[in-house]
Amino acid sequence: MSLLTKKLGLKIAIFSAGLGLASALFSPAYASNQTSPLGTNTNELTEDDSSAPFIDLFRAALPFEDARPWLTGANVQLDANGWPARLNGQIAGSRVLSNLPAQTIPAGNYTVLYDGAGKMQYGGDAKIISSQPGRDIIQLSAGADNKYDMSLRIRESDPRNYIRNIRILPPGGICANNPYRRVGGPQACPGNYKAFVTHYAQILFNPDYLNYMKDFKVIRFMNMSGVSNNPQRSWNQRQQVMDATWGGNQTNRGAPIEIQIELANRLNAHPWFTLHHAADNGYVQQFAQLVRKRLKGNLRPHIEYSNETWNFIFLQGNYVRDQGMARRLDTNKNRAGYRYYSERSVEIFKIWERVFGGPQRLVRILSGWTISKDVAETVLGHKDAYKHADAFAIAPYFFGDHNSIRLVRNLNQAFDLITNDQYRYSINNTLKFISEQKAIADKYGVKLMAYEGGQGLVDFKTKHDMEMPNPILYQANRHPRMEQFYNKFLQGWKKAGGTLFAHYSSPRTYRRYGAWGSKEYITQPLSQAPKHRALLNFNRRNPCWWQGCR
Repeated sequence: MSLLTKKLGLKIAIFSAGLGLASALFSPAYASNQTSPLGTNTNELTEDDSSAPFIDLFRAALPFEDARPWLTGANVQLDANGWPARLNGQIAGSRVLSNLPAQTIPAGNYTVLYDGAGKMQYGGDAKIISSQPGRDIIQLSAGADNKYDMSLRIRESDPRNYIRNIRILPPGGICANNPYRRVGGPQACPGNYKAFVTHYAQILFNPDYLNYMKDFKVIRFMNMSGVSNNPQRSWNQRQQVMDATWGGNQTNRGAPIEIQIELANRLNAHPWFTLHHAADNGYVQQFAQLVRKRLKGNLRPHIEYSNETWNFIFLQGNYVRDQGMARRLDTNKNRAGYRYYSERSVEIFKIWERVFGGPQRLVRILSGWTISKDVAETVLGHKDAYKHADAFAIAPYFFGDHNSIRLVRNLNQAFDLITNDQYRYSINNTLKFISEQKAIADKYGVKLMAYEGGQGLVDFKTKHDMEMPNPILYQANRHPRMEQFYNKFLQGWKKAGGTLFAHYSSPRTYRRYGAWGSKEYITQPLSQAPKHRALLNFNRRNPCWWQGCR
């Protein structure tokens, strides 16, 4: 074993031990989510994620491999963890921040720590202030566009001791007894101060992120885990804690399972795990074993097989259809897919039950399409799948309809889509779909949940962010009336008999792909975030109402 390998193994052990230690050091003094009826969806780990979940900015950076050929040369050789082991006369680079609202993270001097010997260069809104072996100080300040863009390039690296384990850490820290608040220095809590630059491995999560997440009962990790369109199959293909980054393209990115569990433990929130569509039984079993070993005993794993397998725009949708036809579950390819999804879900539930010694601690979730009673009936009824499930989940969104939304040119037209029942997905019509799904859930004796939901004002055919009607749709999401629409929708969900509602999604910038975030960035003031105000008010006024929710 090489010295480098030994050092890396030691770092893994220290980092893993630090996770458990941190749960004890920084456990919440209070748990405002215990009576919450709401969950939230996480975001994908990318360099433009304005929820900024981690203290170390490099955790969500673009991997060196994904940055070929424009930042990383074709001849650069990477090690097993994705670090450039040999430059071979070229440069290895990563995009660390992209199009990130300036208020998301603080400006100031950031510390870049790294192992190995070499030289790095910083681009975009980062300027180097000082440099010494293993430690650079860079100044990060937003550009004229009031956004952060930052790149990093390794220009020199000793192949016998190459640059690796890069960490980009902000100024300031936390008080150990309050992990939800970022502070500027030790004067904020003498004797109790934990600086980011020295305690990053234990602190791990951005305190602003924890502060946002603390109000939700359940955290759905579908996006953060990188499940959609990812054909990951075996346990040795999973994301690792010591990977160079956890960000990247669809088939690469994802927070390791250990990190998902750690976040749930810190927040005292139930984790909602979504398993990869091609995961084999060994993967499923080891996933369950890891969760049983590391998750706090009072927390219940919510488990579902893949994401929206009824939706054939996704790789997983086509996968389940092919598998269903291979098993000859139906002569119709779509129904064969629904049946396979149901069948494979039950197989996965049974593996988890064996690991956990029964279903008592688990929440086993089957999912369907909000507007389709046929999908619900097929998924729940196939081979009595409902007998092995605790809940049926849908994704109720209100937005009008896909064609009319393209014609929106002012706020009144946008609001008309939401309130006028001539549109299929008005609030009232969406609540009718919910009632129909609740009747089917009742028929099969399972709870009705929402794995996603909220407003859905998006025109998927636009080509750039400021193409009409996108600016009007963003404006509608920022308008105080959106809080009223959310209030009506959530009260309607409760009245219809729904239980846990996992809103979509955590803070994210408004783009042509949708204005999904309850905030536009993690530190956005509540006065500017009508959707998030509605969520918090609903939380406060409607403690969870269904049996077993506490």
